[in-house]
Amino acid sequence: MNTRTSPAPKRPSSSSLLTQWITIVFMLLSGLYLCIGGCWLVAVGGSPYYVIAGIVMLLIAWLVWRATARALWLYAVLMLGTLIWAIAESGFDFWALAPRLDVLVIFGAWMVLPFMLRVFARPRRPGASALLVTLVLCGIALGYAWFNDPQQIDATVQAAALPSAAPPAASDGRMGDWLSYGNTQAGTRYSRLAQINEKNVHGLREAWRFRTGDMKGPNDPLEITDEVTPLAVNGTLYFCTPHQKAIALDGSTGEEKWRFDPELKPDPSFQHVTCRGLSYFETAAAAQARDAGNASKLPLCARRVILPVNDGRLFELDAATGKRCANFAANGMLDLQHLQPVKTPGQYEPTSPPVITPKVIVVAGAVTDNYSNHEPSGVIRGFEVKSGKLLWAFDPGATDPNAIPADPQGYTPNSPNSWAPAAYDAKLDLVYLPMGVTTPDIWGGDRTPDLERYASGLLALHASTGKLAWFYQTVHHDLWDMDVPAQPTLADIRDPSGNVVPAIYVPAKTGNIFVLDRRTGKLIVPAPERPVPQGAAKGDHVSPTQPFSQLTFRPQKNLTDADMWGATMYDQLMCRVIFHRLRYEGTFTPPSEQGTLVFPGNLGMFEWGGLAVDTDRRLAIANPIALPFVSKLIPRGPGNPIEPPQAGQAGTGTEVGIQPQYGAPFGVELNPFLSPLRLPCKQPAWGYVAALDLDTNKVIWKKRIGTTRDASPIPIPFKMGMPMLGGPMTTAGHVFFIAATSDDYLRAFSTDTGEKLWEARLPAGGQATPMTYEANGKQYVLIAAGGHGSFLTKLGDYVIAYALPDQK
Repeated sequence: MNTRTSPAPKRPSSSSLLTQWITIVFMLLSGLYLCIGGCWLVAVGGSPYYVIAGIVMLLIAWLVWRATARALWLYAVLMLGTLIWAIAESGFDFWALAPRLDVLVIFGAWMVLPFMLRVFARPRRPGASALLVTLVLCGIALGYAWFNDPQQIDATVQAAALPSAAPPAASDGRMGDWLSYGNTQAGTRYSRLAQINEKNVHGLREAWRFRTGDMKGPNDPLEITDEVTPLAVNGTLYFCTPHQKAIALDGSTGEEKWRFDPELKPDPSFQHVTCRGLSYFETAAAAQARDAGNASKLPLCARRVILPVNDGRLFELDAATGKRCANFAANGMLDLQHLQPVKTPGQYEPTSPPVITPKVIVVAGAVTDNYSNHEPSGVIRGFEVKSGKLLWAFDPGATDPNAIPADPQGYTPNSPNSWAPAAYDAKLDLVYLPMGVTTPDIWGGDRTPDLERYASGLLALHASTGKLAWFYQTVHHDLWDMDVPAQPTLADIRDPSGNVVPAIYVPAKTGNIFVLDRRTGKLIVPAPERPVPQGAAKGDHVSPTQPFSQLTFRPQKNLTDADMWGATMYDQLMCRVIFHRLRYEGTFTPPSEQGTLVFPGNLGMFEWGGLAVDTDRRLAIANPIALPFVSKLIPRGPGNPIEPPQAGQAGTGTEVGIQPQYGAPFGVELNPFLSPLRLPCKQPAWGYVAALDLDTNKVIWKKRIGTTRDASPIPIPFKMGMPMLGGPMTTAGHVFFIAATSDDYLRAFSTDTGEKLWEARLPAGGQATPMTYEANGKQYVLIAAGGHGSFLTKLGDYVIAYALPDQK
């Protein structure tokens, strides 16, 4: 009798065994990680998804070890469930969906490859088909999300709503100049030049580049930055380098005319080494001579550039030669440390250009953040523009702000400072100063009413006398360093009755844009007071309400577990855990020993770049950012003394990390809210450009800006919407320019639609605001590309001009 025997089972090949074990190890490790991390997340109040996904992965690992095709079915169920969960949490936002799906999609594709399928016993085709269907569904969802950005607003500026710009008067001989930091002292960053426009901007080419030779030195702090916006006067450019070297260039060729070195001697304790710009002054006779073409016959210092230096000095230089103006102060140099209660170099730093009136230089400066409760004063002073004589003082922390102290102790220590550029209305003779908070910034239990009175708001002074005109406070009892960080912008708008109202736009770190009547400080756009979270640290208090402008880019809802992000599900899980372990109850959650999530973050939604406002069409261009920070108070104790180790010790050399706050009961640690992989924990976008209709106070369009090319280990230019430092500049050619992002580009966009029209690769970071000017009948666009130390962009020493090619 013949006996039929079954063939012996086929032994898997060594390659199949390797494939099988790779899959098992991946599933096992992923499952354990997600189970452990997911249990932690559930314990602190987060989503249970990760625990469920972890358990499923462990089951899949067991099924793969058994070589059963049920592993394919279970993986398909995992992917389908994850897709449904991801869409429910984040909608069809590609950069929110991607980290929820990327690892699963990649390994799902691995599971259906032929060499992997050979691992499983038959029948395996139905399971593979089910997994392929879920992969296709994930691909469809991601593809749809890629082309449909829910954060984007698409619209077109309507000419009927915003009338076209009126042509400039024939006598407007200064249209081709850029005379102040914001073009004019109204801070508009708007030029009526239109030779470069939205139809031809794609043809821009590099006209010339200049290298200053000023690079980071061994004694510089981390916070060395090139934030300068040059001036252009009659075809000559004037600018300063990070170490405050003043340089003049020929605007047509980029050839150097002169340079002046103030010989700044920084050290690593300086919180900043930066110069945002110079100021320009000319006598009435000099202006007439320039218009008549007789500028070469002017006496020395009839035209002057004013240079602030980070060690507390101010120079006036002849604009034609760069020589000191001998009749100004002490041979052209003014000592701004006079009557300062603390004279340590680097603790008082005038980093922004002063306001210049026909008679007065209005000077303010930064003080070191979060160092101690005995620092220099934030006093604002007016000096006679030709002689340097002190005309007035406004000490924001003094009982009588206009009193000039006779006591050698000088001005009030730690009084609120004004570090960002100011604006000026010549008709009203009012100077508008964005105010910071008294330091230490993150604890205010011992602040007096005088120290709070003019903090974190907009201060309007009579420029000729220094007397108070009005003050509007944008944050009460500021515990978050939510100062006014940008130059305000003057613009005339129409009220509902059609009447012209002289307004001032005040962008704040909170994302609010406060709109005030610049004559009186009264609100034009309502900003009602709303309750905010309470519960300050021991010895401190919190204001019960804060003003919330109705014109705003601030978050309209609190962050949640679903807003956390990561490159993969693994670091996203950790971000969710960290989020739930922090104190967070929305905007203005008080600092805490637990650690507080600060959103908008300490960097702010607006920074010193400000708005660009087309005053002819009443259209504003903004570039808000959205990057949370973490603020953690550190109680005094061993290793954290309340007093500085040495009397007169200098500052911290940075605005992030541990800040001592000597004299207060707490130090503080400030950092961006990042994952263990050092990626932002809040999902993108982190940066936008947007257009605002100033007649209706509505956002017309909003787009992400910036790619990951220079911010990730692999230089892939994913357009995610990147953080920025720097501002926009706009023109009558219906085009605006901006660099600022953490990738190294200068870009041009249509002001009407937000469409990107042109970009140029920069040799270093462009954390500066561009400008435009005309020389010999040609319009140029210029950017300083020198990078930013703490922003971690590439450092350099470039000034680059772009223009259209000459017509043949």
